[in-house]
Amino acid sequence: MGASLEVVAIGGGSGLAVALRGLKAHVGREIGSLQAVVTVTDDGGSSGRLRRDFGVLPPGDIRNCLVALADDEDLLARLFQYRFANGEGLSGHSFGNLLLTALTGITGDFYKAVLTAETILSVKGRILPATLADVRLEARGLSGRRYDGESAVGRSAEPIASLGLEPSEPAAFRPAVDAILAADVVLLGPGSLYTSILANLLIPGIRRAVCETGALVVLPLNLMTQPGESDGLGANDHLRAIERHAEPGLVDVVLVHDRPLPAERLVAYEELRSEPVWSEADEERMGWVRVERRDLLAPGELIRHDPARLAEAVLGLASGRAT
Repeated sequence: MGASLEVVAIGGGSGLAVALRGLKAHVGREIGSLQAVVTVTDDGGSSGRLRRDFGVLPPGDIRNCLVALADDEDLLARLFQYRFANGEGLSGHSFGNLLLTALTGITGDFYKAVLTAETILSVKGRILPATLADVRLEARGLSGRRYDGESAVGRSAEPIASLGLEPSEPAAFRPAVDAILAADVVLLGPGSLYTSILANLLIPGIRRAVCETGALVVLPLNLMTQPGESDGLGANDHLRAIERHAEPGLVDVVLVHDRPLPAERLVAYEELRSEPVWSEADEERMGWVRVERRDLLAPGELIRHDPARLAEAVLGLASGRAT
Protein backbone atom coordinates (compact mmCIF):
# COMPACT_ATOMS: atom_id res chain seq x y z
CA MET A 1 0.00 0.00 0.00
CA GLY A 2 1.45 3.35 -1.05
CA ALA A 3 1.26 6.68 0.73
CA SER A 4 -2.31 7.34 -0.32
CA LEU A 5 -4.58 7.27 2.72
CA GLU A 6 -6.15 10.52 3.86
CA VAL A 7 -6.60 10.20 7.64
CA VAL A 8 -8.49 12.62 9.88
CA ALA A 9 -8.60 12.27 13.67
CA ILE A 10 -11.27 14.21 15.58
CA GLY A 11 -11.12 14.93 19.30
CA GLY A 12 -9.09 16.71 21.93
CA GLY A 13 -7.17 16.19 25.14
CA SER A 14 -4.50 13.54 25.62
CA GLY A 15 -6.39 10.79 23.75
CA LEU A 16 -6.17 12.51 20.38
CA ALA A 17 -2.46 13.15 20.89
CA VAL A 18 -1.91 9.41 21.48
CA ALA A 19 -3.58 8.56 18.17
CA LEU A 20 -1.61 11.21 16.28
CA ARG A 21 1.68 10.08 17.80
CA GLY A 22 1.15 6.59 16.44
CA LEU A 23 -0.19 7.62 13.04
CA LYS A 24 2.57 10.12 12.26
CA ALA A 25 5.08 7.25 11.98
CA HIS A 26 3.18 6.15 8.85
CA VAL A 27 3.06 9.54 7.11
CA GLY A 28 4.84 9.25 3.77
CA ARG A 29 4.25 5.49 3.77
CA GLU A 30 0.66 4.26 4.12
CA ILE A 31 -0.60 7.74 5.01
CA GLY A 32 -0.44 10.52 2.45
CA SER A 33 -2.13 13.14 4.63
CA LEU A 34 -2.77 13.24 8.39
CA GLN A 35 -5.00 15.95 9.85
CA ALA A 36 -6.42 16.57 13.31
CA VAL A 37 -9.72 18.34 13.92
CA VAL A 38 -9.48 19.67 17.47
CA THR A 39 -12.09 20.90 19.93
CA VAL A 40 -11.86 24.49 21.21
CA THR A 41 -14.22 24.34 24.20
CA ASP A 42 -11.62 24.07 26.98
CA ASP A 43 -12.24 26.58 29.77
CA GLY A 44 -9.98 25.28 32.53
CA GLY A 45 -6.37 25.65 33.60
CA SER A 46 -3.92 27.64 31.51
CA SER A 47 -6.16 27.55 28.42
CA GLY A 48 -9.13 28.91 30.33
CA ARG A 49 -7.09 31.73 31.86
CA LEU A 50 -5.69 32.80 28.47
CA ARG A 51 -9.14 32.57 26.94
CA ARG A 52 -10.57 34.87 29.59
CA ASP A 53 -7.63 37.30 29.73
CA PHE A 54 -6.84 37.65 26.02
CA GLY A 55 -9.98 36.52 24.20
CA VAL A 56 -8.10 33.82 22.27
CA LEU A 57 -9.33 30.33 21.49
CA PRO A 58 -8.11 27.85 24.12
CA PRO A 59 -4.68 26.68 22.95
CA GLY A 60 -4.07 23.63 25.18
CA ASP A 61 -5.49 20.83 23.03
CA ILE A 62 -3.97 22.41 19.91
CA ARG A 63 -0.59 22.52 21.68
CA ASN A 64 -0.77 18.84 22.63
CA CYS A 65 -1.52 17.89 19.02
CA LEU A 66 1.32 20.05 17.71
CA VAL A 67 3.77 18.28 20.00
CA ALA A 68 2.36 14.85 19.10
CA LEU A 69 2.88 15.56 15.39
CA ALA A 70 6.30 17.19 15.80
CA ASP A 71 8.90 15.60 13.54
CA ASP A 72 11.30 15.33 16.46
CA GLU A 73 9.71 15.31 19.92
CA ASP A 74 12.88 16.56 21.56
CA LEU A 75 13.95 20.00 22.73
CA LEU A 76 11.45 22.24 20.90
CA ALA A 77 8.56 19.90 21.61
CA ARG A 78 9.53 19.71 25.28
CA LEU A 79 9.78 23.49 25.32
CA PHE A 80 6.18 23.75 24.07
CA GLN A 81 5.06 21.49 26.93
CA TYR A 82 7.14 23.27 29.60
CA ARG A 83 4.86 24.48 32.39
CA PHE A 84 5.91 27.31 34.69
CA ALA A 85 5.81 26.17 38.31
CA ASN A 86 5.91 29.63 39.87
CA GLY A 87 6.03 33.32 39.05
CA GLU A 88 3.20 35.80 39.46
CA GLY A 89 0.91 35.46 36.47
CA LEU A 90 3.04 32.69 34.93
CA SER A 91 2.44 29.84 37.35
CA GLY A 92 0.45 27.05 35.69
CA HIS A 93 0.90 28.32 32.14
CA SER A 94 2.69 26.22 29.53
CA PHE A 95 5.18 27.86 27.20
CA GLY A 96 3.33 26.56 24.14
CA ASN A 97 0.05 28.12 25.27
CA LEU A 98 1.76 31.46 25.79
CA LEU A 99 3.48 31.27 22.41
CA LEU A 100 0.23 30.49 20.57
CA THR A 101 -1.43 33.40 22.38
CA ALA A 102 1.44 35.74 21.45
CA LEU A 103 1.40 34.58 17.83
CA THR A 104 -2.35 35.20 17.70
CA GLY A 105 -1.73 38.77 18.89
CA ILE A 106 1.03 39.30 16.32
CA THR A 107 -0.81 37.80 13.33
CA GLY A 108 -4.31 38.80 14.42
CA ASP A 109 -5.52 35.29 13.56
CA PHE A 110 -5.54 32.13 15.69
CA TYR A 111 -5.15 29.78 12.74
CA LYS A 112 -2.17 31.74 11.41
CA ALA A 113 -0.65 31.25 14.86
CA VAL A 114 -1.21 27.49 14.55
CA LEU A 115 0.38 27.46 11.07
CA THR A 116 3.43 29.30 12.40
CA ALA A 117 3.76 26.83 15.27
CA GLU A 118 3.48 23.94 12.80
CA THR A 119 6.47 25.38 10.92
CA ILE A 120 8.49 25.83 14.12
CA LEU A 121 7.93 22.20 15.13
CA SER A 122 8.09 20.72 11.58
CA VAL A 123 4.89 18.78 12.21
CA LYS A 124 3.99 15.77 10.10
CA GLY A 125 0.39 16.74 9.46
CA ARG A 126 -2.06 19.60 9.97
CA ILE A 127 -3.92 20.86 13.02
CA LEU A 128 -7.38 22.26 12.32
CA PRO A 129 -9.60 23.90 14.97
CA ALA A 130 -13.15 22.57 14.64
CA THR A 131 -14.40 26.16 14.67
CA LEU A 132 -12.92 29.63 15.07
CA ALA A 133 -15.98 30.75 17.04
CA ASP A 134 -15.90 31.37 20.79
CA VAL A 135 -17.96 28.35 21.89
CA ARG A 136 -18.92 27.03 25.31
CA LEU A 137 -20.03 23.53 26.21
CA GLU A 138 -23.16 23.16 28.30
CA ALA A 139 -25.06 20.15 29.59
CA ARG A 140 -27.97 19.06 31.72
CA GLY A 141 -27.75 15.99 33.93
CA LEU A 142 -30.52 13.48 34.60
CA SER A 143 -31.13 15.28 37.89
CA GLY A 144 -32.01 18.42 35.92
CA ARG A 145 -28.90 20.22 37.09
CA ARG A 146 -27.21 22.45 34.52
CA TYR A 147 -23.45 22.40 33.85
CA ASP A 148 -21.90 25.39 32.09
CA GLY A 149 -18.46 25.00 30.52
CA GLU A 150 -16.27 22.04 29.65
CA SER A 151 -14.73 21.83 33.11
CA ALA A 152 -18.15 21.62 34.79
CA VAL A 153 -19.37 18.99 32.30
CA GLY A 154 -16.25 16.89 32.93
CA ARG A 155 -16.94 16.97 36.68
CA SER A 156 -20.70 16.42 36.51
CA ALA A 157 -20.53 12.95 38.14
CA GLU A 158 -23.99 12.08 36.87
CA PRO A 159 -25.40 10.78 33.57
CA ILE A 160 -25.70 13.52 30.95
CA ALA A 161 -29.24 13.89 29.61
CA SER A 162 -28.47 16.58 27.04
CA LEU A 163 -25.38 18.31 25.70
CA GLY A 164 -25.10 21.47 23.63
CA LEU A 165 -23.01 24.45 22.61
CA GLU A 166 -23.40 28.18 23.17
CA PRO A 167 -23.89 29.52 20.56
CA SER A 168 -25.81 26.44 19.43
CA GLU A 169 -24.77 26.48 15.75
CA PRO A 170 -21.26 27.87 15.38
CA ALA A 171 -19.74 27.85 11.91
CA ALA A 172 -17.36 24.97 11.33
CA PHE A 173 -13.83 25.81 10.20
CA ARG A 174 -14.06 25.18 6.45
CA PRO A 175 -10.65 23.44 6.07
CA ALA A 176 -11.73 20.99 8.79
CA VAL A 177 -14.94 20.21 6.90
CA ASP A 178 -13.04 19.75 3.63
CA ALA A 179 -10.54 17.43 5.30
CA ILE A 180 -13.29 15.20 6.67
CA LEU A 181 -15.12 15.04 3.34
CA ALA A 182 -11.92 14.06 1.52
CA ALA A 183 -10.79 11.48 4.09
CA ASP A 184 -10.44 7.74 3.67
CA VAL A 185 -10.49 7.18 7.43
CA VAL A 186 -12.03 9.32 10.18
CA LEU A 187 -11.18 8.56 13.81
CA LEU A 188 -13.48 9.74 16.58
CA GLY A 189 -11.03 9.86 19.48
CA PRO A 190 -9.97 8.11 21.58
CA GLY A 191 -10.83 10.69 24.19
CA SER A 192 -13.38 12.06 26.61
CA LEU A 193 -16.86 11.17 25.40
CA TYR A 194 -18.62 14.47 26.01
CA THR A 195 -15.82 17.03 26.24
CA SER A 196 -13.63 15.83 23.35
CA ILE A 197 -15.60 13.72 20.86
CA LEU A 198 -19.12 15.13 21.14
CA ALA A 199 -17.83 18.68 21.64
CA ASN A 200 -16.73 18.48 17.99
CA LEU A 201 -19.76 16.62 16.63
CA LEU A 202 -22.16 19.19 18.11
CA ILE A 203 -20.86 21.69 15.53
CA PRO A 204 -23.37 21.27 12.66
CA GLY A 205 -20.80 21.53 9.85
CA ILE A 206 -18.48 18.98 11.45
CA ARG A 207 -21.36 16.59 12.14
CA ARG A 208 -22.69 16.86 8.56
CA ALA A 209 -19.22 16.27 7.15
CA VAL A 210 -18.80 13.06 9.19
CA CYS A 211 -22.25 11.92 8.05
CA GLU A 212 -21.57 12.70 4.39
CA THR A 213 -17.96 11.55 4.07
CA GLY A 214 -17.18 8.36 2.20
CA ALA A 215 -14.53 7.57 4.81
CA LEU A 216 -14.52 4.63 7.17
CA VAL A 217 -15.58 6.16 10.51
CA VAL A 218 -13.85 4.42 13.41
CA LEU A 219 -14.55 4.88 17.12
CA PRO A 220 -11.52 3.67 19.14
CA LEU A 221 -13.28 2.87 22.37
CA ASN A 222 -11.83 4.30 25.57
CA LEU A 223 -10.21 1.69 27.79
CA MET A 224 -11.50 3.04 31.12
CA THR A 225 -14.39 5.22 32.22
CA GLN A 226 -13.50 8.81 33.08
CA PRO A 227 -14.35 9.77 36.66
CA GLY A 228 -16.89 12.58 36.71
CA GLU A 229 -17.69 12.39 33.01
CA SER A 230 -18.49 8.82 32.01
CA ASP A 231 -18.99 7.02 35.34
CA GLY A 232 -20.62 3.64 34.80
CA LEU A 233 -20.90 3.99 31.02
CA GLY A 234 -20.08 0.84 29.07
CA ALA A 235 -19.25 0.48 25.39
CA ASN A 236 -22.88 0.40 24.35
CA ASP A 237 -23.57 3.56 26.38
CA HIS A 238 -20.70 5.40 24.67
CA LEU A 239 -21.99 4.54 21.22
CA ARG A 240 -25.60 5.39 22.07
CA ALA A 241 -24.53 8.77 23.51
CA ILE A 242 -22.82 9.60 20.22
CA GLU A 243 -25.85 8.55 18.20
CA ARG A 244 -28.24 10.42 20.51
CA HIS A 245 -26.34 13.70 20.36
CA ALA A 246 -24.99 13.45 16.82
CA GLU A 247 -26.50 11.03 14.31
CA PRO A 248 -27.65 7.38 14.23
CA GLY A 249 -25.39 5.21 12.11
CA LEU A 250 -22.53 7.70 12.28
CA VAL A 251 -19.96 5.09 13.33
CA ASP A 252 -18.94 2.26 10.98
CA VAL A 253 -16.53 0.40 13.26
CA VAL A 254 -15.96 0.32 17.02
CA LEU A 255 -12.36 -0.63 17.78
CA VAL A 256 -11.94 -2.25 21.20
CA HIS A 257 -9.16 -3.67 23.33
CA ASP A 258 -10.43 -7.12 24.23
CA ARG A 259 -7.51 -8.60 26.21
CA PRO A 260 -7.75 -8.87 30.00
CA LEU A 261 -6.48 -5.73 31.71
CA PRO A 262 -3.69 -6.46 34.24
CA ALA A 263 -5.17 -6.73 37.71
CA GLU A 264 -2.22 -4.89 39.28
CA ARG A 265 -2.85 -1.87 37.07
CA LEU A 266 -6.57 -1.79 37.86
CA VAL A 267 -6.02 -1.23 41.59
CA ALA A 268 -5.31 2.51 41.26
CA TYR A 269 -8.33 2.95 38.98
CA GLU A 270 -10.63 1.18 41.42
CA GLU A 271 -9.79 3.85 43.99
CA LEU A 272 -10.99 6.46 41.47
CA ARG A 273 -14.09 4.36 40.65
CA SER A 274 -12.88 4.07 37.07
CA GLU A 275 -13.90 0.85 35.34
CA PRO A 276 -13.12 -0.90 32.03
CA VAL A 277 -15.43 0.39 29.30
CA TRP A 278 -15.54 -2.80 27.26
CA SER A 279 -17.14 -6.04 28.44
CA GLU A 280 -18.10 -9.19 26.58
CA ALA A 281 -21.78 -8.44 27.23
CA ASP A 282 -21.46 -5.27 25.15
CA GLU A 283 -20.93 -7.15 21.89
CA GLU A 284 -24.51 -8.47 21.87
CA ARG A 285 -25.92 -5.04 22.78
CA MET A 286 -23.92 -3.42 19.96
CA GLY A 287 -25.11 -5.81 17.27
CA TRP A 288 -26.00 -3.02 14.84
CA VAL A 289 -22.40 -1.85 14.45
CA ARG A 290 -19.21 -3.69 13.44
CA VAL A 291 -16.90 -4.41 16.38
CA GLU A 292 -13.19 -5.08 15.79
CA ARG A 293 -11.12 -6.49 18.63
CA ARG A 294 -7.38 -5.88 18.96
CA ASP A 295 -4.62 -5.76 21.57
CA LEU A 296 -4.27 -1.98 22.06
CA LEU A 297 -2.80 -1.70 25.57
CA ALA A 298 0.42 0.26 26.12
CA PRO A 299 3.10 -1.08 28.48
CA GLY A 300 3.63 0.67 31.80
CA GLU A 301 1.69 1.31 34.97
CA LEU A 302 -1.21 3.24 33.42
CA ILE A 303 -4.02 1.84 31.30
CA ARG A 304 -3.59 3.71 28.03
CA HIS A 305 -3.73 3.02 24.30
CA ASP A 306 -0.40 2.15 22.74
CA PRO A 307 0.14 4.68 19.91
CA ALA A 308 1.84 2.18 17.57
CA ARG A 309 -0.71 -0.60 18.15
CA LEU A 310 -3.61 1.78 17.70
CA ALA A 311 -2.17 3.11 14.44
CA GLU A 312 -1.54 -0.39 13.09
CA ALA A 313 -5.09 -1.43 13.95
CA VAL A 314 -6.61 1.61 12.24
CA LEU A 315 -4.49 1.16 9.10
CA GLY A 316 -5.36 -2.52 9.06
CA LEU A 317 -9.05 -1.67 9.08
CA ALA A 318 -8.51 0.86 6.30
CA SER A 319 -6.71 -1.60 4.07
CA GLY A 320 -8.98 -4.54 4.87
CA ARG A 321 -6.11 -6.66 6.16
CA ALA A 322 -5.83 -8.27 9.57
CA THR A 323 -3.41 -6.82 12.13
